[in-house]
Amino acid sequence: MNDPKNPLDWVAKAEEDFAVAHSTLRRKEPLTSISCFHSQQCAEKYLKGILVARNRTFPKVHDLIKLLNLCEKVGVLVPIDEDALDALTKFAVVTRYPGNAPSIEQAKEALVTAKALRKFARKFLGLK
Repeated sequence: MNDPKNPLDWVAKAEEDFAVAHSTLRRKEPLTSISCFHSQQCAEKYLKGILVARNRTFPKVHDLIKLLNLCEKVGVLVPIDEDALDALTKFAVVTRYPGNAPSIEQAKEALVTAKALRKFARKFLGLK
């Protein structure tokens, strides 16, 4: 990331995560843990990009609900289901260790949530 104060740099990193999350599910044998992790990272970086665009700081957290609440405090109402974001938050850590592999259905749901947040954030930031 070139400049953490530039929302477009957050977007660039989020887009990398989105591409990885999407492509790892399209494999002959989907990589669900990796896809879920990158879906979470995509959502996290887009929320942080929104906060940066509003000139707000945020703690170093992976908790999407905390980031969502910070967005709300600066007047940005993100129309994403909190339960879906909470489920996505868990993938920031649990997918990185053995014994917690998400199902293909969970991975697809994670990508749907990330995609919805991505769509909102890009529109909010004036991007196509």
